Amino acid sequence: MVMVAAGARAVVAQPGPAAVSTFNSYISQVEARLQQQHRSPRDFIAPQDGARLRRGDQIIEQLTPAHGPDLPGGMLHHWRGTAFAPGVTAADFERLMTDYAAYPNIYAPQVLQARILSHRDHRFSVMMRIVQKHVVTVVLDTAYDIAFGQLDVQHGYSISRSTRVSEIESPGTRNERALGPDQDHGFLWRLNTYWSYEERDGGLYMQVESVSLTRSIPAGLGWVIKPFVESVPRESLEFTLQSTINALRK
Repeated sequence: MVMVAAGARAVVAQPGPAAVSTFNSYISQVEARLQQQHRSPRDFIAPQDGARLRRGDQIIEQLTPAHGPDLPGGMLHHWRGTAFAPGVTAADFERLMTDYAAYPNIYAPQVLQARILSHRDHRFSVMMRIVQKHVVTVVLDTAYDIAFGQLDVQHGYSISRSTRVSEIESPGTRNERALGPDQDHGFLWRLNTYWSYEERDGGLYMQVESVSLTRSIPAGLGWVIKPFVESVPRESLEFTLQSTINALRK
């Protein structure tokens, strides 16, 4: 595995300007749609089967376009998950989501550390150390700018945009270090997360969208890279949604 990792590192590069520009353009479209949704309580979250959600089902959808945008050297992943938590209010959700010190408990084992770097009004700058396991184990130090907003007391949303993603080598040891741009494997380059939540029907409807950018899959290393970059975005979203529901139920 060490030899494979070394080979992967030799051919990796940070996303080029074209990939970053295309990702940012896609994000602009996503955020424009969400901004439109959040103007009206009728369309605040994307339509789903309410009866199914109230039975306890989660609805997970892949929103990545079938013929996705051209991202040279990169891959875009866009997923949406929707769930219902009976007996929960919008205020409950907001308290939970802004309690960043509790994230290592709420989202264990994926979140190892979390702390607020700065906070003003409804805006936060947050650092998290996260771990992902799928064939290989990857530890990342990530930073986000997060903003919360409301249409009214029953309808709220949050926007989280990554500002830094660093892969950590030998985490928890004296040799721990952040890999440089020419050493990073590219398992995650960007991650934006969007929550929309609506209080009605005796509980809270929650909808989360995750848009991420990873490296493309190099020839000869698909067996180690492909399962990670294709499976982790969906699995991470499902885990986040279920962990949030579990914490709210407590």
